[in-house]
Amino acid sequence: MARGFESHQERLRALSLLGKDLARRAKSKCEICQTAGVPLQIHEVAPAPKEPDFDHVIMVCAACDAALSEPSTELDPKRWRVLTETLWSDAPAVRVSVVRLLQRLAKEADWARETLEEAYLEDDLLEWAAKA
Repeated sequence: MARGFESHQERLRALSLLGKDLARRAKSKCEICQTAGVPLQIHEVAPAPKEPDFDHVIMVCAACDAALSEPSTELDPKRWRVLTETLWSDAPAVRVSVVRLLQRLAKEADWARETLEEAYLEDDLLEWAAKA
């Protein structure tokens, strides 16, 4: 058990080294909902590579982390309208995360379904999003 704990702590340390670059990319806002002035945390977008990778992590607020981490979390469609804008992020991990949230919202929100239909995503991003 100690070995697993140590490897987990090493991974967290490696992720924390990405923090400054992530904060710069995110402009100190949640990369999903664009909320500023709240504590942000690093979220690895599954499936995570063996070694922490800048292109597979995003900076998110607690609410977005919960929504991304727990698929059973109920999503209020009104709160998530911002996804129509963040879908066009330059960061692949943000786009994949937004697609996953939109797919969940599309079951009950027409705007989410329409956004997914209008979105252009590269094949590799679609494959990544499907690996949730």
